[in-house]
Amino acid sequence: MDLAYIPSPSTGVIHLGPIPLRGYAFCIIIGVFVAVWYGNRRWIARGGTAGTVADIAVWAVPFGLVGGRLYHVITDYQLYFSEGENWVDAFKIWEGGLGIWGAIALGAVGAWIGCRRRGIPLPAYADAIAPGIALAQAIGRWGNWFNQELYGRPTDLPWALKITEGANREAGTYHPTFLYESLWCIGVALLVVWADRRFKLGHGRAFALYVAAYCAGRGWIEYMRVDEAHHVLGLRLNVWTAIVVFLLAVTYIVVSSRLRPGREEIVEPKAEKKAEEKAEGSEKAGETDASADTESGTAPDAVDLGKDGKDVEHGAGKS
Repeated sequence: MDLAYIPSPSTGVIHLGPIPLRGYAFCIIIGVFVAVWYGNRRWIARGGTAGTVADIAVWAVPFGLVGGRLYHVITDYQLYFSEGENWVDAFKIWEGGLGIWGAIALGAVGAWIGCRRRGIPLPAYADAIAPGIALAQAIGRWGNWFNQELYGRPTDLPWALKITEGANREAGTYHPTFLYESLWCIGVALLVVWADRRFKLGHGRAFALYVAAYCAGRGWIEYMRVDEAHHVLGLRLNVWTAIVVFLLAVTYIVVSSRLRPGREEIVEPKAEKKAEEKAEGSEKAGETDASADTESGTAPDAVDLGKDGKDVEHGAGKS
């Protein structure tokens, strides 16, 4: 008898009248908003202007969703293109299935396009949004809870996830790998924020730290999962992907630190130009005020001198 466990929702869809509100999609949307909101705060703190992160996200988010879905469909093609499966299901993103590797890769392409249009260095933008992306992943993982998917091995731990009978799943209690990854992503976000403040990371190194830290956790969490996956040399494909991407991220941090130490002084030329124009305007205003004070101060002195001179002259005539 299970004394404690995490229950799964009876359904992943809530109907608001004729409108279906799907838990998976809701989690993704909330995660995107959190990433943009927090990224905007960090961007402004780095010297950028408000709204820039959202403008670039208009390019990055759609590209990321397409990339995430493509990675999932390609690596799990048997779910959509095998005999008896309906290939149209490959477009039903609300039913789950986004590969973070494809989302980050193609999302970076969209961000590059947006940054190029704004004249902004992509590495600086990536550093600003890195913790926000980790938080978005932490929130998005709860979409798997709504869909009762991507759980781990059977367990009787108090925090086990209770799964009900359904298509391609057996009822029981399993490791809540979605929860493990969600908590790990929150830890990654905190790590990046701390390291960025402590070491003044720049030129994409904060983003690379996020990638490396996420991959370190994804490796062992992925190893616990029991859903179908392709294996290479006895390991799941995503475990190998995590290992390779981790090594690339660490290599980037080391090489970048040697070639481009420090942090960018200017992250958004437009913001810098506005600041200079504001400073020039303030300086001119100060000069104008000083000039006005000088003129107003000189006139009374001249009058007083004239009066004094006149009085002296009158006084001399009387004597």
